[in-house]
Amino acid sequence: MPETTVPTYQYQCTECGEALEVQQSFSDDALTECPACSGRLRKLFNAVGVVFKGSGFYRTDSRSGSSNESSSSSSS
Repeated sequence: MPETTVPTYQYQCTECGEALEVQQSFSDDALTECPACSGRLRKLFNAVGVVFKGSGFYRTDSRSGSSNESSSSSSS
């Protein structure tokens, strides 16, 4: 049976600053209480690893023949 990957979430206590990483299923509720001091935990979010930059990303990739049209007009 294949092993299921469970995401790791990062939390930090707003009271004592304790940082922790917890593996949780998508269906699990977020943690709210610090195990060290019983203070309030907040979930930390990191920057996205993939960023699409540039104009016309969808325009150039979703149309067929757009590269042929631009090359034929530049050679005329």
